[in-house]
Amino acid sequence: MASVVERMARAGHPPLDRLTPEEAKASYEKGAGVLEVPKPELARVEDFSIEARDGHAIPARLYAPSVDALPALMYFHGGGFTVGNIRTHDTLCRVLSLRSGCAVVSVDYRLAPAYKFPTASNDAWDAFAFLAREGGRAGVDPRRLAVGGDSAGGTLAAVCAILARDAGLPLALQMLIYPGTTAHQDTASHLRHVDGPLLTKSMIDFFFAQYVRTPADRDDWRFAPLLADDVEGVAPAWIGLAECDPVVDEGIAYADKLRAAGVPVDLEIYRGVIHEFVKMGRAIPEALQAQEDAARALKEALAP
Repeated sequence: MASVVERMARAGHPPLDRLTPEEAKASYEKGAGVLEVPKPELARVEDFSIEARDGHAIPARLYAPSVDALPALMYFHGGGFTVGNIRTHDTLCRVLSLRSGCAVVSVDYRLAPAYKFPTASNDAWDAFAFLAREGGRAGVDPRRLAVGGDSAGGTLAAVCAILARDAGLPLALQMLIYPGTTAHQDTASHLRHVDGPLLTKSMIDFFFAQYVRTPADRDDWRFAPLLADDVEGVAPAWIGLAECDPVVDEGIAYADKLRAAGVPVDLEIYRGVIHEFVKMGRAIPEALQAQEDAARALKEALAP
């Protein structure tokens, strides 16, 4: 991991928070696949769209290892609600689909600064509600669903799990990969990793400055799921965290919150790795292990 961090520094690319939001989007996409494993081939890779509550067509991509109506994971990419898209997480979604034997539906929710809070969480929920109610139209089994994501996408997945419980929609698993869950980035791990590696305080501040409208948005549980009044009865969770990551403590805190409410939680903390590590399978063995663990949890949760 230290070698990867050193090579990143040597490459000399400016941090995303030193760029305009549009430049940051382009820079993140350009570097997204550098450390990924080769892209697996799948029987189905299909683009389609889902109508949001305001009529916007949310782009989505279905990955499946067969043409059967499979159980499905709806996946939300990371990127601080500001960068990232279906393409930046294409390989990860392919790997999860292939290794779990399940379909994966990746969602291109709208990003800041053009679309501020709560657009991302609204898009995420509208997409999941569509899959739960009309997944047969997309070629998946709507009775066996999971939701997941990394970083900001993990936040969106946690939000969807709470909303799915409230709406009475079936959900077998929430897969949270180093999710953001706190209103204010003031945990011990945030203070310990002010300068990263990779994810720094200034980068987090940059992302959230694009996304939130006013400071009050931070106190909304859809931004910070740790503030949710009640998580009893939400779907079981698989939570994968990186030890050397500003958000590791809030991930642990959310696992504790779920467990205290009686929710089954499988918590894995991968030692010696940083934020984004799950997409570094070419360089980091822990990334391959995390992908395998997540796929196994998905397969077990969605088994008939």
